Amino acid sequence: MKNYILEMRNIRKTFLGGKVVANDDVTLRIAKGEKHAIVGENGAGKSTLMQILNGLYQPTSGEIYFHGNKVEINGPGEAAKLGIGMVYQHFMLVPTLTVAENMILGVEPKKGMKLDLNAAREEVKRVSEKYGLAIDADAYINELSVGMQQRVEILKILFKGANLLVFDEPTAVLTPGEVKELYKIMDNLIAEGKTIIFITHKLQEVLDIGDNITVIRRGKDVGNISTKDATKEIIANMMVGRAVLFNVQRPDVTLGKELVVVDNLLVKNDKGLPAVDEISFEIREGEVFGIAGVEGNGQTELIEAITGLRKVESGTIVVDGKACANQRPKDITLGGVAHIPEDRHKRAAVSQFDLENNLALGVHREKYTSQNKITLDFAKMRKDADDLICKYDIRPAEPNILFGRMSGGNQQKVIVARELEKDHRFIIASQPTRGVDIGAIESIHNMILQEKTRGNAILVVSAELSEVMNLSDRIAVMFHGKIMDIIDRKDATEEKLGILMAGGRLNEK
Repeated sequence: MKNYILEMRNIRKTFLGGKVVANDDVTLRIAKGEKHAIVGENGAGKSTLMQILNGLYQPTSGEIYFHGNKVEINGPGEAAKLGIGMVYQHFMLVPTLTVAENMILGVEPKKGMKLDLNAAREEVKRVSEKYGLAIDADAYINELSVGMQQRVEILKILFKGANLLVFDEPTAVLTPGEVKELYKIMDNLIAEGKTIIFITHKLQEVLDIGDNITVIRRGKDVGNISTKDATKEIIANMMVGRAVLFNVQRPDVTLGKELVVVDNLLVKNDKGLPAVDEISFEIREGEVFGIAGVEGNGQTELIEAITGLRKVESGTIVVDGKACANQRPKDITLGGVAHIPEDRHKRAAVSQFDLENNLALGVHREKYTSQNKITLDFAKMRKDADDLICKYDIRPAEPNILFGRMSGGNQQKVIVARELEKDHRFIIASQPTRGVDIGAIESIHNMILQEKTRGNAILVVSAELSEVMNLSDRIAVMFHGKIMDIIDRKDATEEKLGILMAGGRLNEK
């Protein structure tokens, strides 16, 4: 018999009095010392299953065995005592504290009655060196890159004695270089006798680092295969239940007049330094204009400036003949600009609101005020919500479910649905498929490309080079706030874009 560190047998989890079934008799078996991938569409039940393992949810039925012993996990503290630790996609760190201070929260070492920070620093150093994490114990979290913050999260659970580490979408916000470093860290963990479970939507990632794969579809485990027997096509078909097109069909559209013109734009970051350094570009009717680059090179500030969320120091932004620089966000939206933001929790949704109300956010006054202009037409809101849930395949199809209870991918579908249904001429899609499964990626990409046929202008910003290359007619690469070059789709390669992303220049022919 195989040496399983974990068995989750016939796990069932329901919500809303049984109306929503997240896990439907799922069985998961994890061998000691393996890297096991769990894949599935958004809302398939992957994260719920892992939250049950971490004690955040209790199963409606089913059993959990850890090291062969039946266990009940009634909270993250009990999971930690067993040696189970979880690294979440959205990090659980206090930005104003140091690495050492974050690591010891809740388990503070003391010297007499005082907090022994020196002991904490030494422990950070010891664990960091052992697993190749290379973390400065005295660094403040808000000064660290996203990749380094993730290392702190890993450090925290190792400090608590985790032997089984669960990663939820571990590479969703990492640069390509940080992804490679994470792979090395995982290998180090395995070499030290740890076991890893990781949830991901990236199929190449599964093939690169996984040993075995469990596929979950609509709450059920539909397959367990070895990585050596798998291909992208096999995994995708198991996830979605149909053949998936990895290359979208681009509509043949004749580009029209310039619809968006950005000229000599200067925007500062929160520290008062230039984040967008006098850049210029234009986007024509029916054109997808892509922006590539490592995150943190001015892309966020550029979009905030266009959408009225950040002050423009100098330069102009014109959309469909209207000046937008330093206008109110509401006026920019009413002027025909739709925006899928990179951070849906910060800029696009209210987690405590239900699905129906989030679909109405920002358009409620224009679409749903009754004749007296005081009350909302809730019947129309519900009908529109039902229609959009069906049209965009949002799961679960329950308008009253809290937005914060939905999977990340289905949260993204809500934002995409709301923004694309607005009356707009220009759509900004920033990281439009972050944390989204392969089936939903296909759908969102097709939706974006359909904007071309309507004669709208589209700006796509993505850290995924494949996404930018698949969607864009032209691609600009940003580095340190400047546009290094703008390349036509037919001339773009990952090699060329990579050179520009690193601050290099292409040789002139």
